Amino acid sequence: MQHFASDNYAPVHPEVMAAIAAANDGAAVSYGDDPVSARLQDRATEVFGERARIFPVLNGTGANVISLMASAPRWGAVIASDVAHIHTDENGAPERVGSLKVLAVPSVAGRIGPDAVDRYAGDIGNVQRAQPAVLSLTQVTELGTVYSVADLKLLADAAHAAGLRVHVDGSRLANAAATLGVGLREITTDVGVDVVSLGAAKNGGMLGEAVVVLTDDDAGSGDAAGPTGAVPYLRKATMQLASKTRFVSAQLLALLGEPGTPTSGTSTSGAAGTADGAPLWLRNAVHSNSMAARLRSGIEAAGLLEPGTGVRVTYPTEANVVFATLPRAAADRAREHARFYDWAPGESADRVEVRWMCAWDTTASDVDDFVRAIAAAL
Repeated sequence: MQHFASDNYAPVHPEVMAAIAAANDGAAVSYGDDPVSARLQDRATEVFGERARIFPVLNGTGANVISLMASAPRWGAVIASDVAHIHTDENGAPERVGSLKVLAVPSVAGRIGPDAVDRYAGDIGNVQRAQPAVLSLTQVTELGTVYSVADLKLLADAAHAAGLRVHVDGSRLANAAATLGVGLREITTDVGVDVVSLGAAKNGGMLGEAVVVLTDDDAGSGDAAGPTGAVPYLRKATMQLASKTRFVSAQLLALLGEPGTPTSGTSTSGAAGTADGAPLWLRNAVHSNSMAARLRSGIEAAGLLEPGTGVRVTYPTEANVVFATLPRAAADRAREHARFYDWAPGESADRVEVRWMCAWDTTASDVDDFVRAIAAAL
């Protein structure tokens, strides 16, 4: 099945599947006290820094909820963009399960700035208001845009100055790093991020993500133990602790690389496998990003960008997704060729905004065939 609907549609990468099979060799201690999980912890310190602690969980929503609960007191609130997954697409899980109010801030192309902190900093100390405790950023954003290293540093500095922790929803963190040409540490630990929800399933994994605690200060947590002490208990209480954790750890280890291997490649351009000596997370991200760039350039080269009657790309193509509007009838015809989702209403009743997502398994021929299908549909 051809798909441009979601990178969740993609199959498990063969190297990840092989790692799962290798972890299936005999018995191992349960709940994460196994050799594979121990190697994953060693690798996390190489990738994110010596203070990093990694906790495999079952899914991205669980990673977000645990990260936020560990970073805020019971009366806390989370500042996030108005399109943030934790605000729009997780059925209110941070509020229902974590009891944390989400304070939504208007975004520009999915991104917010330091003024998002200023907007709510005046509520700190006011017993009538939910207390801002965490700034949550999505990288890559829900609209396919990427925060620069400099912008992340400005945001983290503003949050810390106000006494807030910084959380990154990194379901597509690998794609952001590939776009920026940096390692995972440069857009997390080095800019002042405190906790990361590290994605795997969208980048070649089968099932599972991770909470990665990067710092362990106690500011705003209401918990003397800090996040590292809180996450193990929250992981169990929120039903995110797998009894056979080794199989989740094996996937993360396959993506991040075994201890002692390079943490990034020397090249981040081109198709999968061209990032010299790169770990799998980067190879997959480079490839999916390049397929989205090919899709956008193919639409442009085919002359399909016709205001009102053709395709109009609505956001910068900075990672592995293209957002565009086109006539609704044409979108329905193109969907006969490959599956994709409607995202929002278009400029008029007869147009719709769609999302075309590329994945590690998207091929150049998939993209080129899809461009021809769009042209035929128009």
